Amino acid sequence: MADPNQPGDPNPTQPTPAAPPPTSVTATPPALPPSTSVTGVPPAPPKPAAKAPAEPTRRNLLVGIILGMFGSWFAAAWTTFTLSMVGMTLGTVRFMFPNVLSEPPSTFKAGDASSYEEGKVDDKFKEIGSWVIRNKDERGRDIIYALSTTCTHLGCTPNWLESEKKFKCPCHGSGFKISGVNFEGPAPRPLERYAIRKTDDGQIIVDKSRKFQKELGAWDDPDSYILL
Repeated sequence: MADPNQPGDPNPTQPTPAAPPPTSVTATPPALPPSTSVTGVPPAPPKPAAKAPAEPTRRNLLVGIILGMFGSWFAAAWTTFTLSMVGMTLGTVRFMFPNVLSEPPSTFKAGDASSYEEGKVDDKFKEIGSWVIRNKDERGRDIIYALSTTCTHLGCTPNWLESEKKFKCPCHGSGFKISGVNFEGPAPRPLERYAIRKTDDGQIIVDKSRKFQKELGAWDDPDSYILL
């Protein structure tokens, strides 16, 4: 066996280095699961899943219909009762405070008798329903009389046509002479006269509350004309 330390060996054997001392390694603790609390408090219980709305059953649907019908009927009955009570209250109040109708007076003054011309028709009293006329009667007497402006057919108001010397109804064509006697159209009888009189100072007073009909012989009544 050759001596390693002998001279002349071209590849002397090198000594083996000593191994390094062992290094202390601290073990890493395992990671906690997500649901584990470090403080020791137990985790909150999971929220229950939302329940799907229950489908309406036939019984629930029937109950809903009945309740809806009853509610509608009750509301209608209550509304009707309320309206009827309001109507009764308003009627009572109106009965306690009746309306005052502004009607024209039945009696009016028609001016001085001497201001009327024979055979002349004036419309100044037409708006209050009368014509005051001076004319000769069937006996040739000079009289003043007051005619109603209401047609004896259907109640329209005739117009005086000066060129034709007649009253003509625009509704159905009835015609009346200046005396008020009907002579054409569907009017069944003459115009009516109102009561008329002359005061001591010559003023004419017409009373529309009293009427005189020729077909009843009332035109012969002295209160139906003024004799001049």
